[in-house]
Amino acid sequence: MKELRIGIIGFGQMGRIHAYAYRSIPLYYDGNPCRIILKGVCDSNEALVRKGMEQAGFEFGTTDFRELVVREDIDVVNICTPNKMHKDALLAAIENGKHVYCEKPLAFNEAEARTIVEAAEKAGIKHQITSEYRFIPAVMKARDLMEKDFVGRVFHFRGVYLHSGYIDPKRPREWRMQKDVIGGGVLVDLGPHLLDIMHYLVGDVESVSASMETFFKERPLPENPSAMGKVEVEDALVAVLRLNNGALGTVEFSRVATGAEDEMRFEIHGQNGALSFNLMQPNELHAFDARAPKGEQGFRRITTVQKYPAPAVMPAPKFTMGWVRSHIAAQYSFLESIVTNRAPSPNFHDALKLHHLLESIYASVERKGWVRV
Repeated sequence: MKELRIGIIGFGQMGRIHAYAYRSIPLYYDGNPCRIILKGVCDSNEALVRKGMEQAGFEFGTTDFRELVVREDIDVVNICTPNKMHKDALLAAIENGKHVYCEKPLAFNEAEARTIVEAAEKAGIKHQITSEYRFIPAVMKARDLMEKDFVGRVFHFRGVYLHSGYIDPKRPREWRMQKDVIGGGVLVDLGPHLLDIMHYLVGDVESVSASMETFFKERPLPENPSAMGKVEVEDALVAVLRLNNGALGTVEFSRVATGAEDEMRFEIHGQNGALSFNLMQPNELHAFDARAPKGEQGFRRITTVQKYPAPAVMPAPKFTMGWVRSHIAAQYSFLESIVTNRAPSPNFHDALKLHHLLESIYASVERKGWVRV
């Protein structure tokens, strides 16, 4: 059996999630697709490096990503750092011939993302972006129905992604609120998930008109809570979209949506039918068949739970979804693409397309009008 040795850069929350997923893949997929070795962990915080070795079982740790990417006993480099730190680590890994798996968004901005894509293509390595919601069975079912023309000509895409964690004005100005670290606000944080699903299910965007707001202009500084720092990124953003296929779309993102937890919802309305999904109810997809006889029409619930294709063996398909499960499926798909030498999906080209859309949305906000994507 082929062996793939993993190095993770960044061992905060997402680094822990990715490490957990790699450890879980052999159990969920009956030993497939390969023998997985958690070889190295890197973080600028030495305490997190120690936790990676002690808790996740990495064989070695370092605070310098350059030390990790040059090692011959590393095959895959997994990036879980803040956006601004992606480019240098990715380019160093690619230069050393490593396959790369990266948290969204791919880079700090579109220009950096383009440089990364060009380097990855030139090197001929495998590359995948973390868009784990594509790997929820309900979303996979939606994709299958879209490909079978269940919805037909699409009229509308409606989507929201809502969190409530920023409603407290005393929440410190951590890195997700610093434009020079993340590149933007809620659009950069939550936007890639929903917009990727829109690309995946409905298609690309032709033009966009957007507006945004920062409700808390200042927040306490983490290093000195009695002092306030300016917030330069948005708390909420709404956009109207015209898609290439003629459909209209609306998207809304907020980190101040009181009462929301992890509320990603979308609806697709077409001439033949409609689909509806809510991440807070991840075990089912709702479908409406407009071609059914009058008097028998209505949304029906399609139970999708954990109906993953083989070689998935655990848990049984009837059991309910958990959030980490889609990460396990996404990382399995990436490793399987390396083993079988197929193209990973979604790859860095998909990520670059998202970067272009994000920057078009911000350009629309600045110009206060429609922007062609």
